[in-house]
Amino acid sequence: MHKTIISDTSCLIILSKIGELDLLEKLYKRVITTQEIADEFGEPLPEWLIIETVFDKLRQQILELQIDKGESSAIALALEIKDSTIILDDFKARKVALRLGLTIMGTIGIIIKAKLNGILPSIKPILNSIKSTNFRISPELELQALKQANEL
Repeated sequence: MHKTIISDTSCLIILSKIGELDLLEKLYKRVITTQEIADEFGEPLPEWLIIETVFDKLRQQILELQIDKGESSAIALALEIKDSTIILDDFKARKVALRLGLTIMGTIGIIIKAKLNGILPSIKPILNSIKSTNFRISPELELQALKQANEL
């Protein structure tokens, strides 16, 4: 059984923009998010993407002093759900999550995992599609991703 997977907005937006949002469902069957993230996403969510509520709103508000509302809600929810992994792409939010002892993964990590699990034949076309959006991938990250996906 998979850990609970919690997604921030950026992963949903990026995968949706390139027509690959279903990768999350194929990998995890069910992904959790918050209402704040659903609002930021701005489109109807697929039925496998479940909205859960953060109970400790004070913790979320304290996190909002450092990072945006969606990321704060995702991190606050991950702190409440044991054995969860949070999908975050923002560098500052990743640092906060790691400092709090959370397990994180980024959108590129999702794509690599999809390749290694036989869901994608190659990550190269996906990386090219992502680079055609406003999401930045450094040459170093792209090279590392291709190595991890056994494509170099």
